[in-house]
Amino acid sequence: MTAPPLPREVISAFGALPVPIGKRLLQVRDLIFAIAAADDNVGCLTETLKWGEPAYLTDETGSGSTIRLGRLKDSDHAAILFNCKTTLVDTFRERFPDQFEYRQTRALLLPAAGKLPKQALSVCLSLALTYHLDRRGKRAR
Repeated sequence: MTAPPLPREVISAFGALPVPIGKRLLQVRDLIFAIAAADDNVGCLTETLKWGEPAYLTDETGSGSTIRLGRLKDSDHAAILFNCKTTLVDTFRERFPDQFEYRQTRALLLPAAGKLPKQALSVCLSLALTYHLDRRGKRAR
């Protein structure tokens, strides 16, 4: 599965990033769409801008938490941002303590260069795209 064409406003947001970060985050975008396509529970993604950054929402199914792509002001890393009110980043930190750099409960940081850690990153992105399914499952009695 290849990712759909970029919406015009999203192209502008990627274009506003430093080139190495933009390229890295486009790789992450491809991975997000591939993971969503492989999981029937996720459904079609909505690609839009939130706070001026590319954002991926599971509007069709409500299965996941929003994923945003961008950078943090004080970092030269690519940032994958998550809702800080979720337990996602804490879960990533538990599962992959040495694989990624993290910022509080909101971001997973990736170096702009080098090999993309696809396997670990796929687990993290899948957890985000199914976050509400997992939580509903735990609450169901």
